[in-house]
Amino acid sequence: MSEGRARCVSPGVLGEDLVVDVEPEAPGRSRGDGAYNSRAEGDAEECDVSDAEDLKHAIELWQEAYRRQMAGDLDEAITLYRRSLAVRPTAEAHTFLGWTYSFQGRFDDATEECLKAIKVDPDFGNPYNDIGVYLMQQGKLDEAVPWLEKAKRAPRYEPRQFPFMNLGRIYIRQGHWWKALREFEGAVAAAPGDAEARKALHGLRAKLN
Repeated sequence: MSEGRARCVSPGVLGEDLVVDVEPEAPGRSRGDGAYNSRAEGDAEECDVSDAEDLKHAIELWQEAYRRQMAGDLDEAITLYRRSLAVRPTAEAHTFLGWTYSFQGRFDDATEECLKAIKVDPDFGNPYNDIGVYLMQQGKLDEAVPWLEKAKRAPRYEPRQFPFMNLGRIYIRQGHWWKALREFEGAVAAAPGDAEARKALHGLRAKLN
């Protein structure tokens, strides 16, 4: 794992965990073709260093929050996620804070954190999927669908098969077998090596034949 890169999980497929790699933003900025005077250039370099340090500290805090969350210390995890956000708002910290709230059954708060994550980084797919999962857990299947569709289209989201799997499970519960089949096919196309996706696809095909 490269320095500054974090790896942890958030809710992906309902009932499973999602492994997430987080690559911090590169602190440097391109100069373009123009030249800066020495004062402006120095200020920019200082800002870059400060931004990089803040981001590193924010990531360290939410990594520790995640460890506390996995140990069952949810209150301390929430405190650490909030501290991380106070240092530097990140889509990841908002998303994982929301996930912690969901452990407590606080789905409205969890969803609110995901919405904040989307404002910070609309390209980050996890909060779209997680909102869909929280709605599924509340039995609001129709409301979950558009969020999962957005997760499928998000530029920055791995493993991409999870929203397909969640949609497939929704359609099975609703009796929309052919829609479910298309979603499981999409999941396998997105991740041919995912055994769970292949199992879901083959199992549904067997029922439909």
